[in-house]
Amino acid sequence: MQSTVVNREAGVKKRRSRSPLDRDANRTGWLFVAPMVLGFALLLFIPLMMALYMSLTDWPLLGKASFVGLDNYQAIFSDKEFWKVLGNTLYFAAGLVPLNIGLALLLALPLAGKLPGMGLFRTVLFIPVMTSLIVWSIVWKYMFATDSGFINQLLQLLGVTGPSWLYDESLAMPVVIITSVLKNVGLNMVLFIAALQQVPVHLYEAAKLDGANKFTTFFRITLPMITHTLFLTIIMTIIGSFKVFGQIYVMTQGGPVGSTEVLVYYIWEKAFKLYEFGYASALAYVLFIIILALTLLQWGLRKRWVMHEG
Repeated sequence: MQSTVVNREAGVKKRRSRSPLDRDANRTGWLFVAPMVLGFALLLFIPLMMALYMSLTDWPLLGKASFVGLDNYQAIFSDKEFWKVLGNTLYFAAGLVPLNIGLALLLALPLAGKLPGMGLFRTVLFIPVMTSLIVWSIVWKYMFATDSGFINQLLQLLGVTGPSWLYDESLAMPVVIITSVLKNVGLNMVLFIAALQQVPVHLYEAAKLDGANKFTTFFRITLPMITHTLFLTIIMTIIGSFKVFGQIYVMTQGGPVGSTEVLVYYIWEKAFKLYEFGYASALAYVLFIIILALTLLQWGLRKRWVMHEG
């Protein structure tokens, strides 16, 4: 007991004896982090809390908001349109994620080498990532135009009559998925290239001495060694796929017959077309919960397949 009191008194004396230089350094540190803290509060935390409050109200564009509690959330689960757009969102994610990850890894494998010209190929494949999403979507919308589009004109040269890509319920979503993959595959490709270049060369040399073929080497050495990067890219790509909006807005506007209407586009419609801001805020929080749940699920499962996470 006596030693505890002595230690406590020593701690108090130590705090009291801090020099002016230490106090100045502490204030300087807070000044450096202040812009980030203020930015987080003003641009993220306060809007999040405001949206949460709005989701509990009937908030029209004009007029007084009225508190309705959880009515908006209850209405969501009885909204048939919500389940339809959620299904479209899952369809988009199910198509985009494996295509993006698979193509990015396929491109990264040859481009991870140090052969002449690899830098040029990497740059060319990364350019779409830096291109404006709106511009990219407009270009591809005209590429897939029914009569004058480049794709259908090319098919016509081959004697094939091209379909109405963006006006066909069964083709519109695959077209949006393909254009989205081509737009963003370069980012994951660069991450995979960085991971592949960190794989120890001696592992490949040992595998070669043991007579392992390329297929075995990839699945026994390369893939396990890049599982951390694979885990990161899967999480980022899934989150991005659930937030898709720009491509839908430019290329299809949710059509035809709602076949490409995704959750974010539905939120935008409710908020800025129908001015149901309370309901739209509730939809946004439901989307947040879905993304959070998927991310936590992946985080929990990572120990089963990510190397050194056991």
